[in-house]
Amino acid sequence: MTASTTIAARNRRGSATEGRSTEELKAIVSHVGAELELAPATDIIEWAVATFGARFCVTSSMADSVLSHLASTVAPGLDVVFLDTGYHFAETIGTRDAVQATLPVNLISITPVQTVAEQDAEYGKDLYARDPDLCCALRKVKPLADSLAGYDAWATGLRRAETHNRVIAPVVGWDEKKGKVKVSPLARWSDEDVDTYILENGILVNPLQYDGYPSIGCWPCTQRVAPGEDPRSGRWAGTNKTECGIHQ
Repeated sequence: MTASTTIAARNRRGSATEGRSTEELKAIVSHVGAELELAPATDIIEWAVATFGARFCVTSSMADSVLSHLASTVAPGLDVVFLDTGYHFAETIGTRDAVQATLPVNLISITPVQTVAEQDAEYGKDLYARDPDLCCALRKVKPLADSLAGYDAWATGLRRAETHNRVIAPVVGWDEKKGKVKVSPLARWSDEDVDTYILENGILVNPLQYDGYPSIGCWPCTQRVAPGEDPRSGRWAGTNKTECGIHQ
């Protein structure tokens, strides 16, 4: 398999892999997880495309476009799923639009069942301030899980260097809650690896990254981080919350 995998070839393979059972998917993880642990990110994506075809997608928070760009070099036309919570910074939406305009990917924006106004009407205004876990469940966790229903595997930009909670993230693992194979091609990448890839490939980066926001979520729950502080300390600052729930 070469890095010029096309969407047509991917779709042909996808038709042969539809309907895989949970047992079959778990078996795939157990057989290749250790084998791919030290593989380059491009090889991991190539394996996922060859294995799952059209039933494989990439997800992106649009903090940068590293994973989307990497995937597009392997499989042009690959689905890139973006979760539009209704609370994103304008810069994040702008990054999404720039990725859609400049990369050969099929960008799919998904939204929660309720608009922010509808959620306010049912749960009260500013749910994020009173019950951030519920807000994340409604606006992030469930919409993403629903959107992945047509896929057997999904790729994330998760990196072990980001937080202590992510240190054990496997390159290829089983997502029990979603019932999907979870692929993290960048799991072993350091911050320096990311910076080098961005510099060498002219990667689109969310402008907020250069304005004190090294970890970018929804605007009500994301603050600037002082130099030297934990990059994720600006997420849900002042609470015990550290993750939205997507990776838990």
